[in-house]
Amino acid sequence: MTTTASIESGDPFAERQWRLAHGRALVLGPRAVIMGILNVTPDSFSDGGRHANVDQAVEHALKMVSEGAAIIDIGGESTRPGAEPVNTSAEQDRVLPVIEALSAQSDVLISIDSRRAETARLAIRAGAHIINDVEGLQHDLRMVDAVSVSGAGLVAMHTGRDRERLADPLADQRFFLNKAIRLAAEAGVGKDRLVLDPGFGFAKTPVDNLALMARFDELHALGHPLLVGTSRKRFLGQITGRAANERDMATVASSVILRQAGAAIVRVHHVAAHADALDVCDAMRQPSLFDLSGEA
Repeated sequence: MTTTASIESGDPFAERQWRLAHGRALVLGPRAVIMGILNVTPDSFSDGGRHANVDQAVEHALKMVSEGAAIIDIGGESTRPGAEPVNTSAEQDRVLPVIEALSAQSDVLISIDSRRAETARLAIRAGAHIINDVEGLQHDLRMVDAVSVSGAGLVAMHTGRDRERLADPLADQRFFLNKAIRLAAEAGVGKDRLVLDPGFGFAKTPVDNLALMARFDELHALGHPLLVGTSRKRFLGQITGRAANERDMATVASSVILRQAGAAIVRVHHVAAHADALDVCDAMRQPSLFDLSGEA
């Protein structure tokens, strides 16, 4: 049972309400929440071009919902290393029709994966509930206002790209994410609207990524729920020797490790495998969450 004392103590498995746009909310903590990745791009590193039109994108989103995704994260610009940036208009042409169509067919929570305030603002108007800023409010300085005005939930991600980084990866996390926390607070974005993402793979060496996994519990001191996204990342390929589309088993392993360390939300490509694995993880930690009556 969740208590006020457990929440105040920083227990990452304690129940917290994440407030989102359009009057929605999501419970974080006791059970892992799955965010399904929907890239509507031609050049994303593992699934570029697979969901190139609105019907294909919505069909895939609904499949992920049926497999256990509580959130669908829609992105129109590839964030893989070396990807060509797209302009704002092209990004919006890709994501807005999908958001509108998906919100008309499902009540699933929708996240817009963008670093641009104008795209985020229009996405919320089209039906999205969450803004997932891969540059932690520190690329487009208008983003924090878009979050504040819209009432959206916010994911602020750490990135090491295009800036000087501290030598210790956890110290750099604290430096960057504390700035995001401060920017959000100054704009009136409540603590109950902010989730943090350590940004696995974004200008981090394989050793950095593994250090983040091993020391993940240190990030709870930041005081916010944590989202993780290791799905099919390059460092998993370097460990296993597998191509991007063959890394789902390694992704599941890393996601379970991070859930055990207190990650609240797991952002993945392969929803079904994660739903089962994370249920086992949560059942081991708190059997009362599941109906386990009777004998095996």
